[in-house]
Amino acid sequence: MQRSTNIRWWDRFWSDESGQDVAEYSVMLAVVLVIVVGTIRLIGSNAGNIFSQVGSAIQ
Repeated sequence: MQRSTNIRWWDRFWSDESGQDVAEYSVMLAVVLVIVVGTIRLIGSNAGNIFSQVGSAIQ
């Protein structure tokens, strides 16, 4: 009886997909954050150069 209970528990454990959504959303969030941070850093450095050039041209 104990063995069949353990087998059923393992079957339910491996077929349960309720936590899978959280892992998928976490991976998607991490990818989006990497893209956003990279874009902001790229735009930030370019924007700094542009503001410096505009400031120099105004003076």
